[in-house]
Amino acid sequence: MTITNHVNGDITTIAVEGRLNAQTTEQFGNEIKKLIGNIQNLVFDFDKVEYISSTGMRVLLFAQKEMNKRGSMKIINVNEEVYEAMNEVGFTGISEIFMKE
Repeated sequence: MTITNHVNGDITTIAVEGRLNAQTTEQFGNEIKKLIGNIQNLVFDFDKVEYISSTGMRVLLFAQKEMNKRGSMKIINVNEEVYEAMNEVGFTGISEIFMKE
């Protein structure tokens, strides 16, 4: 899994590549905790995310709760498989999620 971030004004985009599963979630969570401190508007770009497990969604839930306190969060470029996994557990009702076009 690879994580890169880009700041444009008050928007921070975090691009994730690979699989968010039990093996990679700890790294993902640690990176997000480091980055999220001063962010006002957060965008996760999931263009290259192939899979997400419930542990990966827990990290996103943490990020959403933090962003609710001070700004906004969106998840963009989500493929159909990842969207369906998020929808099954009700995550699509918590965050703004946009599928790939």
